[in-house]
Amino acid sequence: MINTVQLIILVVALFAVFLLNKLYRNSGKVATPDIPDAKTIKRVLAESVSFYQQLAPAEQLRFEERVAYFLNHIRITPIQDAAVQPEDRVFVAAAGVIPLFRFKNWFYNNLNEVLIYPDTFSKDFELKGESRNVAGMVGDGFMHRTMILSLQYLRAGFLQHTKGNTAIHEFVHLVDKSDGAVDGIPENLLDQSYLKAWVSLVHEYIKEIRAYEITDINPYGATNTEEFFAVVSEYFFQEPELLEANHPDLYRMLEKAFRSQE
Repeated sequence: MINTVQLIILVVALFAVFLLNKLYRNSGKVATPDIPDAKTIKRVLAESVSFYQQLAPAEQLRFEERVAYFLNHIRITPIQDAAVQPEDRVFVAAAGVIPLFRFKNWFYNNLNEVLIYPDTFSKDFELKGESRNVAGMVGDGFMHRTMILSLQYLRAGFLQHTKGNTAIHEFVHLVDKSDGAVDGIPENLLDQSYLKAWVSLVHEYIKEIRAYEITDINPYGATNTEEFFAVVSEYFFQEPELLEANHPDLYRMLEKAFRSQE
């Protein structure tokens, strides 16, 4: 286990990051030599981001521009010697752009920085010990406006081509949070007329997942309504055709939420 001195050092380091967040919060742009150039952004998206690959050429250009904007306005900081590469920075930005892509004038006003840990971590930000089982987290308290991602899971979300993507999951939590509460009810995405139906559908699915009647949705989604929304959003963006085939009612509702401005 990490000792007391090491824990104090880590907490102090994270608090220093928080102070830097406050210092630069109103600066508007990120001053860093590590921002990938347009050529790198395009290459990484074309090679590894399935959402981008399915877009028409004009939309791909708009996606690239949104990624560049993200990289210039949200700091991405390696922690504990995490070997963050230019490709990883593009992955973070792509994960942020994907949920909001159909919303032309919406950006993450509730985020300043993404911290990249080399591997999973504990809820107390420890990098050693048996409780090190967190792959992503949206911070609160002194970590407000900060996201933490595991580098290992960030890469897996884009390189392994599964229904899961930890980075997208965490950005969906931020979208959920934009209406004032992380509760799995996307009030800023769905028209009010659909919210009651959404809540009913969510509880029905959670019940069926817990009863093992549904096995293709990550069971972590049955933890609560907010985790359900984040988990099925991963599925929606990673494997939309499969979700539509397996759960057309859920797919249609998520389509209304994330594609309503098309």
